[in-house]
Amino acid sequence: MTTTVKINILKTATQAAWIEQAINNLDTILLDHSHCERKAASCALNLMFRYPSNSYLVRQLTPIAKEELEHFEQVNDWLERRKIPLAPLNSPPYGAELKKLIRHQEPERLLDSLLISALIEARSHERLGLLAQHCPEPELAAFYHSLMESEARHYGIYWLLADHYFDREIVKKRLEELAIKESEILTHLYYQPRIHS
Repeated sequence: MTTTVKINILKTATQAAWIEQAINNLDTILLDHSHCERKAASCALNLMFRYPSNSYLVRQLTPIAKEELEHFEQVNDWLERRKIPLAPLNSPPYGAELKKLIRHQEPERLLDSLLISALIEARSHERLGLLAQHCPEPELAAFYHSLMESEARHYGIYWLLADHYFDREIVKKRLEELAIKESEILTHLYYQPRIHS
């Protein structure tokens, strides 16, 4: 029986097939996780560079960027311990498909960027939680568990930033639309050992 982690902003829970494939390919999952942490730091930094006059946003995203880089370093320590080279890895289309949903005109671009980031962080939180629950290696499971709280905080901050800059009803409506799309994207991906596939 599979234990699911309910994340309020996600429309569907991860299926057992992903968990099985992830647990059977932990080295690849770790390598992909390294890339995900680097991309998450880059996402926070890109928003800070794109909206430098939004001081509240910059102040909120600075610690996220730092923390994502710390996680990047921690995952890379695991790679080193397991003698896994830090190498390129093809990404599933999850992130690219979500980014296509970001509207090009402001202020909608900012709103969508924040909410897409919130959804990605929420899915990361869910999946790291599943890895923590199902990983057969206690030390690695504990590591994944230690990252869960950060991911939850990150998706909360992105949502709160959207709520800060936009009317709450607009945020809720757009988040609902994007969450449905996020679920559809995952439904049409075939499972592979990646954090987001």
